[in-house]
Amino acid sequence: MGKIDHDAVLRARVLLLGSGRPSLLEQVHAYRTLAEVSPKAYLPKLVDALLSTSYRSRDVEVELALITEAVEAARRIEAGAPTRAERLCRALDAYQRSLFALGRRAEGRAACEEMAGAGRSGRLANILAEEGRFREAAELNEKAARNGIPEHSFWNMVEWAANLEGAGLHDEAAAVFRELLDESRRGAADQRTSLAIFTWELVHYSRMREAAGHGADATAIRREALTVLEELATTGDPRNPSCVLSWWVTLFALSGRADEPAASAESPMPPFGTNLRWTNDTRDAFLGTLPELEARAAGLRDAGRLPELVDVQRRIIIRAALRKGDDPRQFAERFTPYFDEGVALARRLPDDPARLARALTDRSMFLVAARTFEPAYADFAEAVVLLDIA
Repeated sequence: MGKIDHDAVLRARVLLLGSGRPSLLEQVHAYRTLAEVSPKAYLPKLVDALLSTSYRSRDVEVELALITEAVEAARRIEAGAPTRAERLCRALDAYQRSLFALGRRAEGRAACEEMAGAGRSGRLANILAEEGRFREAAELNEKAARNGIPEHSFWNMVEWAANLEGAGLHDEAAAVFRELLDESRRGAADQRTSLAIFTWELVHYSRMREAAGHGADATAIRREALTVLEELATTGDPRNPSCVLSWWVTLFALSGRADEPAASAESPMPPFGTNLRWTNDTRDAFLGTLPELEARAAGLRDAGRLPELVDVQRRIIIRAALRKGDDPRQFAERFTPYFDEGVALARRLPDDPARLARALTDRSMFLVAARTFEPAYADFAEAVVLLDIA
């Protein structure tokens, strides 16, 4: 510690004890000074003031400088202090977001690693998944699940299963997803879980088993999903949660991961299986491919190359869903044309029942999200027949 400026300390105390409320910037200056003489009392206050000030900045470099100082102040809080870990993680979270926004990915990852060391590993798991390091991400998911995070949370279990599947650990992924499915089945039985959510989970699980080469399992799960859809079409959903579109978007996007380029540190991809918890650079890059895909679809349409067109059109729909699929305003009007076209194109491929079944399943699950259950049942019933005879 350098020489203390006692006059500055006195002015800082007077400012904070005065009758008027100092501005955030004045608080920052005061806490900086007082943290030098009473770190235990004022370092936590300095962290809070720096972060609050950073949120109001419109200059990204100024924002990053404030957040960097907040991280450094949080690190100086005495080890074992009750709020040290919480403040350090909050500062590091803001720090990594700023770094990723500026394209400084390696530094952002390092901040996430420090956060994980302080007890919050979720962001690091997302970053690792973006870079294709699925096994490491899954290990963090498992550690978090075993350390008190609600065991059967939809978001935690789907992310964990997705990362295991990305690592090629299909049986382990199925075991994790089956835990979620069993809990949802019990919840649906006593009307704690929406039948819509349960249907999406069943259909996704059938896709997982099909992809892993377990056709008999996939068939049985599809049959169960069809039974649940029939109940929805007949009696409706006894649970009518207001915000379930994110569930649909997450599982729909995850179903398309295999059709996208492999993720790497040099070319990150979205952490499929999460609720849009990706970095800004990854999100912008992924959604930014939409014009290119639309141009490619136009070329395939002109050339009459229908199988490739169906596949590209599906990638376009997934991006559209990721962009605005959780917005309930004009939801059906916005997405119906996409899914209708997908089915219409696939019907022009009479020798390709698998593509038609996929398009019908996609539209069925969208119609469940739109709470139009009878057409959803009809579409999925047709898809089941096609898959059974394929």
